[in-house]
Amino acid sequence: MRIYFLSLFLLISFTSFGQGPIQDRVYEENIQSVRLFPQSQDFASQMSSPAISLQAGSPLLLSFDDIAYDPDMYSARIIHCDMDWTPSDLKENDYLVQFNEFNVTDYNYSIDTRIPYIHYNFVLPKVTKSGNYVVQVYRGREQDKTILTRRFMVFDNSIQVGARVVPPSQTENRRKQQQLNINLNYKGREVLDPRTGFRIVIRQNQRWDNFITDLKPTMVREDLKTVAYELFDGSNAFFAGNEFRFVDLRYVRARGNNVARVQMEEDVVFAETLVEKARPSAAYSQYLDMNGQYVIFNFERRNHDLEGEYMLATFNLSPEGITDTPYIVGALTNWGRTPEAKMELNKKSNTYQATLLLKQGWYDYQFAYKTDSGWNMSPVEGDHFETENEYEVLVYFRDVGSRYDELVGYVNVNPNKRRL
Repeated sequence: MRIYFLSLFLLISFTSFGQGPIQDRVYEENIQSVRLFPQSQDFASQMSSPAISLQAGSPLLLSFDDIAYDPDMYSARIIHCDMDWTPSDLKENDYLVQFNEFNVTDYNYSIDTRIPYIHYNFVLPKVTKSGNYVVQVYRGREQDKTILTRRFMVFDNSIQVGARVVPPSQTENRRKQQQLNINLNYKGREVLDPRTGFRIVIRQNQRWDNFITDLKPTMVREDLKTVAYELFDGSNAFFAGNEFRFVDLRYVRARGNNVARVQMEEDVVFAETLVEKARPSAAYSQYLDMNGQYVIFNFERRNHDLEGEYMLATFNLSPEGITDTPYIVGALTNWGRTPEAKMELNKKSNTYQATLLLKQGWYDYQFAYKTDSGWNMSPVEGDHFETENEYEVLVYFRDVGSRYDELVGYVNVNPNKRRL
């Protein structure tokens, strides 16, 4: 039996799984709090990127909630993809030793929560090839009834990757951007043409909406087997942004940081943030954040996964300085992809508002405008070179006659790491 009293949030839609580029997506709105991260006893692993070594001893863990009274039968399969996230030409037995359909049977009921849910865990199977992958979860045995897809990466580090964050070469953006200079050492691989053989992808704060690719080498030393990407045209630079805003929803009987009020009803908890303002020209302020991620956690009960309450959290933004429709971006809205991320002007309160269904925890986010080329946070959040950001460099290579893109190098760069 499913729960229908939150019909605004729980519209069900079955969607066929196409063969184009695969996105991180939730197909049913009763599926909440989807996370994919390295399995670990370290609580901070929830914030880690879903990227592991081919030789890693610890697997990835997929975790999600189903807003329901009773468990359902879910299955999962693993899809190997090329670097553009389209399914590769590999057969399933090329990258898996098991049959590629796994029962998702590790589940538990929520404990004494106003909105009941079933919490699921699925440990991803070990694969035998490096590259991009997608885990697809679907209802029963029907692959066309997908409930969620999540991307992850498996690397073999057969080449060495070095990367560092430096001020951008273009002087007009030296206070607003961060540039990544990259060096490869490919002594562990035979490469016919190192100038064109490697394909680089850089992403910022685990986002896929603003990644950089198609970089051209600036220096190749075939005698030393090294390749350098230290460009001067700004093609390897990101706008630095600002430290993320946050809301502390770890309490239902008290107000956490940036929470204006919490109201507990018999069947739901309401929360509302303080009214925030645009800050494009404000001075840089250093504080701890999670680079747009979130963690499920509460201070009032012991079991965060099963005893955390779901609440309807309303975010407030002052219209002062806002020139376009703002959206809430961060992992809490799948980086703006959920419909609820769009804010609307409440004329009564004179604030832009959006309401999200969130489980107790700590959430990072920012406000942004939607453009044809992606999210533009700069007019609302500002840009500062000092901002602490996380960068990932992924190096792909396709050998002669190969049927897939290998992920031969990976490095995570966070030079001034400051996390909660």
